[in-house]
Amino acid sequence: MGNLRSVQKAFEKVGSNAVISNDMSVIQNASKIVLPGVGSFRDGMKHLKELNLIALLNEEVLEKKKPFLGICLGMQLVASKSYENGITEGLDWIDSEVVKFDFKALEKQFKVPHVGWNNAKYKKENILFRDITDSSDFYFVHSYYFKTQEDVISSITDYGFDFVSSVNKDNIYAFQFHPEKSQGVGLKIIENFVNLENIC
Repeated sequence: MGNLRSVQKAFEKVGSNAVISNDMSVIQNASKIVLPGVGSFRDGMKHLKELNLIALLNEEVLEKKKPFLGICLGMQLVASKSYENGITEGLDWIDSEVVKFDFKALEKQFKVPHVGWNNAKYKKENILFRDITDSSDFYFVHSYYFKTQEDVISSITDYGFDFVSSVNKDNIYAFQFHPEKSQGVGLKIIENFVNLENIC
């Protein structure tokens, strides 16, 4: 589903041995799991089901508490459901829903998809933002956004209104923007994820 190699290259740049795989044994033996992606929510869930990965991901992330990083579509897939192309159930790791930007209803003139650089304002502590200045700019490409309860929101971004740009719940970290495309600050998020055990 899109940007796998660019994410892998970003991990390699910070000195991590990142492997692209849908092999169950590889995922079970991994120290951490990253779910990146671009494209539709429905297709993303369809692929996870076809690859028989949902039960495995639930076991590795929810039961074994393996550190998890969701990027863009990977963030949205942890939601309870999405309204993209009808209603599709997600992984349901965070009580939330994914909805489309609707600026006509707000009577505002903003382009959809939201593409480009915008800042992320911190709402609560997120260890992956360590050594990154509040309101730093990150790169976004998306038409849908994440709606959830306040206690898991770690940053918001203003695009006509404040939407959720990152969440953190226990071992689950997820970002609507693309760290792998966000230059130095994005690489710092990836480095912090790689070094979680050392900085916690």
